[in-house]
Amino acid sequence: MNGDDTITWGELLRVSAAELGSEQEARWLCEHASGLERGEFDAARDEVVSERCGVALRAMIARRLAGDPLQYVMKRWAFRHLDILVDSRVLIPRPETEVVVQAALDMAFEMLRSRKTKLRVADLGTGSGVIGLSLASELPRGSTEVWLTDLSADALEVARANLAGSGLIDGDVRIVQGSWFAALPSEQKNSFDMVVSNPPYIGLYDPSVEASVRDHEPHLALFAGSDGLDAYREIISQAGEWLVTDGWLVLEIGHQQGDAVHELLAQNNFTQIEIRQDLAGRDRIALAKI
Repeated sequence: MNGDDTITWGELLRVSAAELGSEQEARWLCEHASGLERGEFDAARDEVVSERCGVALRAMIARRLAGDPLQYVMKRWAFRHLDILVDSRVLIPRPETEVVVQAALDMAFEMLRSRKTKLRVADLGTGSGVIGLSLASELPRGSTEVWLTDLSADALEVARANLAGSGLIDGDVRIVQGSWFAALPSEQKNSFDMVVSNPPYIGLYDPSVEASVRDHEPHLALFAGSDGLDAYREIISQAGEWLVTDGWLVLEIGHQQGDAVHELLAQNNFTQIEIRQDLAGRDRIALAKI
């Protein structure tokens, strides 16, 4: 990092770790700059860093030291079995959402075992597309038609890029722009077997939001009114018009919103309402049948 054009990747990793104060982050950035996977990078530790790779790494470290989230700096992140593009146009995927996807997958597999027709699923407010694309890629090919919706044209550009990189470009995945259910064709009312969503659920004035989140991630995907429930009110009140009889609604929720979301579902004639916890034991998933 000092202009020495004979520095090796191993030496550069040590220097970068000292600058960042994190050996793990330094390793991720060095691997990303080199274009090498973990095992390949370890085998190349004694190789001299090219000027192009060194410049790329310096730029990434500068952004990280300026406070940019690591995922935005790298412009990629792993989510379940996907390697996705992620930048400031979309939320950074969290491990908690992987648990939501697993709950939706379990429900979808159960439905597929009891029927021979293709499932129709909507991922509302898809952002980078990780929920819908995970469902489409992990369910048997040809068994499911997945619709990805988002109000943000910028977010849908990211989702389209991730669709193209997923190997599902010729599969049954549709991307449409609009607010929640309004994005979907009206003739498809009462035809969706499952609706999944990770909507914004943070209150506008919530003091617990980390500065790195508030300063860098898109507010449209974070905040939902003064109590964080506005998106749930809209989705839950309209879901009955779009789900088939016995269709399922699967929602990611904030860890203090279980009771409030349960009440909203009950008020809108949902049954078999269940609030599940994430790996940390906090309320994270709401499931209900219409």
